[in-house]
Amino acid sequence: SVAIVTRAACEYEDRPLSETTVAVQGYGSVGANAARLLEDWGATVVAVSDVNGAIYDPDGLETRSIPTHAEEPEAVTEQDGEVLPNEALLELDVDVVIPAAVGNVITADNAGDVRADIVVEGANGPTTVGADTVLDERGVTVIPDILANAGGVTVSYFEWLQDINRRSWSLERVNDELETEMLKAWDAVRSEVEARGVSWRDAAYIVALDRIGAAHGARGVWP
Repeated sequence: SVAIVTRAACEYEDRPLSETTVAVQGYGSVGANAARLLEDWGATVVAVSDVNGAIYDPDGLETRSIPTHAEEPEAVTEQDGEVLPNEALLELDVDVVIPAAVGNVITADNAGDVRADIVVEGANGPTTVGADTVLDERGVTVIPDILANAGGVTVSYFEWLQDINRRSWSLERVNDELETEMLKAWDAVRSEVEARGVSWRDAAYIVALDRIGAAHGARGVWP
């Protein structure tokens, strides 16, 4: 879902993926999949990191040749390229930065040094409230975690559907259904951004609260 939403954000800002540079902090299940898909779709992934640090190549990395943390723990910095501290990855001169490791990595102290035009939150809560304010004032687009990294819980819902219906979906169907749902969510949040002139995070909260209110109105207090 992080890759799907990043692609949508770049399209929204008239930024072809073929002309987009990306840095991904965290090369686990979220970050590695996002990096590999974005490279497949034409983006240039110039930096990725694991717990030991980041590997950087301004000409682009071959992400599918870099083991994920699960495949080979702490292998990222053993690849060819310039080794950087994790915090330096967030400040690289790239178009998109994806913090997909841990929370609270973009703070009021370093938000002014983030040079990316778009931040897509792959981790839970990687941007603090203070940093959010700084980035908003600087005109940096921040796509919030509750939108960007919702793919995991969405596919868990698909698993539940398959279970209760005693049906098994193909991987292709799962991926197609995920893309459909993520783009619907993207469009709902985008509509609020455009209609209200709010940030992407505030727009996501508006959509969420509207849906909770509608469900409560339809079903009452449940259970």
